[in-house]
Order: sequence, then structure tokens, then C-alpha cells
Amino acid sequence: MATFKTAERVSRDASDNFVFQRSLLAYHAAAERIAGDVLEIGTGSGYGIETVAPRAARFVTIDKHAPAPEVLRLSGRGEFRQATVPPLPFADGSFDCVISFQVIEHIEKDEEFVREIHRVLRPGGRFIVTTPNAPMSLTRNPWHVREYTAEELRKLLGAFFAEVEMLGVSGNEKVTAYYERNRRSVERIARLDIFDLQHRLPRRLLQLPYDILNRINRRKLLRDNNELTTSIRMEDYRLGPVDETCFDLFCIARK
Repeated sequence: MATFKTAERVSRDASDNFVFQRSLLAYHAAAERIAGDVLEIGTGSGYGIETVAPRAARFVTIDKHAPAPEVLRLSGRGEFRQATVPPLPFADGSFDCVISFQVIEHIEKDEEFVREIHRVLRPGGRFIVTTPNAPMSLTRNPWHVREYTAEELRKLLGAFFAEVEMLGVSGNEKVTAYYERNRRSVERIARLDIFDLQHRLPRRLLQLPYDILNRINRRKLLRDNNELTTSIRMEDYRLGPVDETCFDLFCIARK
């Protein structure tokens, strides 16, 4: 019997490849921009540790769920803390950089979250964050408390940080082809929701059904478009100027 994996935790599963390769780009882009003592908020399945940890003098990763024991051994220098945030269990000015990918959209108190990150950063420190670009979402994701436009994220970070640079993650023709297939598939599923329950019910009631349908949909896309799905690589994505067609927002905020 196949093991069910939540679609909210990006993994190396082939059906996640479209999202996984995009997420890898964020880690590689961050690795070029970090140094010193680095905090990651949102360990997830830990696939990015081996990319960013070697660039840090000290690397700490925090998550509400403990990762598999072998995850931290990949870095050789990683330290894991288990905690629910905010607040952050660190003293003022503890880090030179904080990175957090695909987390802020899950945080109820996003202003407190950003305030805490500002607090634990040293003067001149950087906060690098990614989150889905709201205009590109295909349906309501009940796991997300909210999703941001570029301007909304800029305004949130600008309330605490002296400088905010906003970039976007876009894809080439191959990525666009997969996205269009996914969009059509999601639209077919959404037509079954004749009472528009996805927008009427509390999000917590929708999380499990959404997760199951999302996983089923990704696996169907893999079966029907195996070559396209598995051929997508990190290099098929690019980091550049932000616009409404970017898949993710990639932001660097400086204290």
C-alpha cells in the first residue's frame, strides 16, 4: 500500500518535482547571499540544508516538527531546535542572516513573526523569505492563513526593515506547460464543488480533503505527463524582476 505524503511538505517524490525544483532554486539563491551565523525557520524535509549550511559559520534550523535523524547529518554542522513560532527562542542579535521558505503564509501572527526575525538579527543582517505569489494560486489553499501579493509582502516587511528588495521566481516554457496542465486539472476538480465550499467552510475543515485531492492530482499529472514532470530541473526556473506571473516571491529585507 502506498504511503500518503502531505503535499504541504515538499519532498523528492517525483510527483512533487515541479515544486521541488523551484524550492531548490530558493536555497541556491540564498546560499549566494548568506554568511556568518544563519537561522533557517522551517526545516521541512531538510532538502535544502546541504546547500546552505556549508555557507554558514553556524547554522541553526527550527521547525515545529523534528526532521528525520539523517537530515542534519547531511550538513555536518547543523543544529536543530523544535519550536512553534513566533516567538523565536533566541536572544536579540543572535544571527547575521535568517532564511525562511514557504512558511510565512502559514503564520497566523505574521507581523509578530517578522518583528521577531528583526529582533534576532544583528545590525545589517538579512532576512530572505519566499512565499507563493497570490495571483498565481489556482485555488484556495486552506493550509495557508493568507497569501501575499508583492506589494502586500513589501509593505509587511517594510514596516520593520530599512530596505526591502523584491524579486520573483519564474519559469521557462517547460515549467509553463506543466503549470497549464495543472491549472486545467484543478479547474476540473473545482467544478465538482458546486456549492463553493472551498470558500464557505473554515479552512481547518478543508485541510485534509484539500491535501488528499492535491496529492491525487499531482500523482495523476505524473502518470499522464511523466516525461514533462520528471524533466523539470532547477535551471528551468529563474530569479528576476517580480510581476504577477511569478510563481513565488523572493524577498531580501535588510536591517
